[in-house]
Amino acid sequence: MGSTSVGALTQADDIDVVAQIDISDDPQLAIEAGADVALVFSTPDVALEHVRLCVQAGIHVVVGTSGFDEARQSEVSALLESAPNVGVLVVPNFSIGAVLMMSFAAAAAPYFESVEILEMHHPDKVDAPSGTAVRTAEMMSAARHAAGSAAIPDATLIDPDGARGANVAGIAIHAIRARGYVASQEVILGNAGELMSLRHDSTDRESFMPGVVAAVRAVAERPGLTVGLDAVLGLG
Repeated sequence: MGSTSVGALTQADDIDVVAQIDISDDPQLAIEAGADVALVFSTPDVALEHVRLCVQAGIHVVVGTSGFDEARQSEVSALLESAPNVGVLVVPNFSIGAVLMMSFAAAAAPYFESVEILEMHHPDKVDAPSGTAVRTAEMMSAARHAAGSAAIPDATLIDPDGARGANVAGIAIHAIRARGYVASQEVILGNAGELMSLRHDSTDRESFMPGVVAAVRAVAERPGLTVGLDAVLGLG
């Protein structure tokens, strides 16, 4: 994602790439290069430290690290209290289609008795469930809560091996890791006598690049913490 993003950002007329920092490089290079915005795709174990370094230096940050969870986001919020003019945009998925799918899922969730998420990624992905799936579950759960929806029915009492998947915000998420996938997600919604599914597939990392460029352009205009590309796209 880092190298593909560098190519997309380099091609953007209004963006200058001043530093490219690999896993073995010192992240201080971003400060030395005079960066205004940092795009972070570091692994989850060090991403928060890289965000902290940038915020303390007054650099706006777009976080593309998968698995940048609520605990890390809370730490960033606390950090931003002493840097009120800095923006941090945490993006679970940069694909425009995926962001729209998440928005559609949240809009549909209150109208169905059952909702579940199936996410499929390549086997080199280090976290499960995916950040996109977690964000989708949180959005659907919030929409159902606001609408006063009843609890999702599930009579399962015996599941020693976790076959029902992860429970995120009351919604089951099932993760598949198989060679051939890049990033796919399906949201399944059901009522008595009907099923509806919303699915999105990214087959190449190029699908994320319009969102990457949009996020880098927008983050400086959004001080504080923003989660999701929704607001940048005018979806909420």
